Amino acid sequence: MIRKLAAIATLVLGFSSQVQAETPTEVEIKALYERFVSAQNARDLARVREALWDSPGFVWISDGKPFWGREALIERMGAFQKAEVWSVLPDRTRARVVEVSPMSAVLYQPLLLTLGPRREPRTIAFLVNVLCIRTAEGWRVAALYTTEENPI
Repeated sequence: MIRKLAAIATLVLGFSSQVQAETPTEVEIKALYERFVSAQNARDLARVREALWDSPGFVWISDGKPFWGREALIERMGAFQKAEVWSVLPDRTRARVVEVSPMSAVLYQPLLLTLGPRREPRTIAFLVNVLCIRTAEGWRVAALYTTEENPI
């Protein structure tokens, strides 16, 4: 019995040493993205706006087209959110944060976007890369690069 417990403890300790704790920046970036997604799913464009960098340099690349400035994102997203169904479901198990500098990081975030009429909504797998910057007000989304996920 003691040998079995020792073996289990060794496995648990070995596994836990392989799992690295998130850095404070990773925690902050993921929290920012959670607020952003929560606001989208609530169709709360004012809260979406708060998550975005207020600069003409903000860019969202959507469907291969650039949309400059956060108001352009709000306008386009607002049009999409007129659909009866709108749901963003991030795959948190595949999310990765890459710290670029103390003032910037990129979040790689696969997700499923479901939108359209209630009787026949469409679900699209997207890969989203989110450039986040640290501002005086805290972390903000400075750029979004979205593309459909290629399963191959």
